[in-house]
Amino acid sequence: MIGNTVVVLPSLNPDYRLNLVVDGVLKEGFKNIIIVNDGSDEEHLEPFRTAAEHSEVTVLTHEVNKGKGRGLKTAFEYVLTNFPECTGVVTIDGDNQHAPEDIKKCVEQMETTGSVVLGCRDFGLDNVPWKSKAGNNITKFVFRVFCGIKVSDTQTGLRAIPFKYLNDMIQTEGERFEYETNMLLEIHSRNIPMTEVKIQTLYEDIENSTSHFNPFKDSLKIYKVIFKYLLSSGIASIVDLIVFFLMNLLLTKLITSGFTLLGHEFEIDWAITFGATLGARVVSSFVNYRINKKVVFKSDAKGTLWKYYLLVVAQLTVSASLVSILSVLFSAGSLLRTICKCIVDFCLFFVTFRVQRAWVFKEKK
Repeated sequence: MIGNTVVVLPSLNPDYRLNLVVDGVLKEGFKNIIIVNDGSDEEHLEPFRTAAEHSEVTVLTHEVNKGKGRGLKTAFEYVLTNFPECTGVVTIDGDNQHAPEDIKKCVEQMETTGSVVLGCRDFGLDNVPWKSKAGNNITKFVFRVFCGIKVSDTQTGLRAIPFKYLNDMIQTEGERFEYETNMLLEIHSRNIPMTEVKIQTLYEDIENSTSHFNPFKDSLKIYKVIFKYLLSSGIASIVDLIVFFLMNLLLTKLITSGFTLLGHEFEIDWAITFGATLGARVVSSFVNYRINKKVVFKSDAKGTLWKYYLLVVAQLTVSASLVSILSVLFSAGSLLRTICKCIVDFCLFFVTFRVQRAWVFKEKK
């Protein structure tokens, strides 16, 4: 039943289109609309006053701008308290980019399937602003490669969410535009069913000049977990080199001759190199583990240490095996073997990120 789903619309400094949106969803039969005024200035308050004249509309106000993510959370909290019998919510934007019939279609899909429904646009059309097209393509690629999530429209603000998942959405990190990206990651992490509905691609303003999305600043927030992972790997590499250097100095003084083990003779240089490499890898991997656990994935999951080192062993085994196979196939010398290792380790970098996120540091929810 359409009227039992609450429409949620966060807005900052809206123009006349806000009430075109309100009128459109009212005509489709929606009975409850929550608009969040996210700290708009005095010059842009009239659209909120006009909207509030409808008995179906509730306007919630942030005295200062807190971001779209916080605006959505404010509305979700209000729904949990005041509409406990509703089917769910449908989030929309106030710039008239979502056709009322598409909003209704997404809600009907949610009611039929019980899943989170994304209203997805076609970004191949000429009327799509360049920054929206570029942002979606980049995020779509990152989602698929790093997270294993296939979403055709990562930026869509049209999302129908069943009531039972609202508390999960409130707990999702993010206060501004990164929140909608984090929401998709949280849905995937919690194994919440998600489906897509194709919608019209509407852009009245080809330059999208009313958008408050900053491609550089907000992209940094969206991808920060990946940047942290890259930084963690970089720090671990530096630690590995430093410890290797120090261990070489120490072992050079301690080991003065070769030795025999299980019938095999080991040269002094090999013993020093092996000991320094092993010591450096133990220290650097533990540093990487601690940073990933506490900073990158912020995990309180139990048993992560043994999972991490099991992954390290598996990664080293796979890397060595693939490099050996490629070296034989291409009759590789030292240079080509090094290139093969770089390619293999680069590919494994993406794989290990997904494994750490989905298994090593995943918390039970």
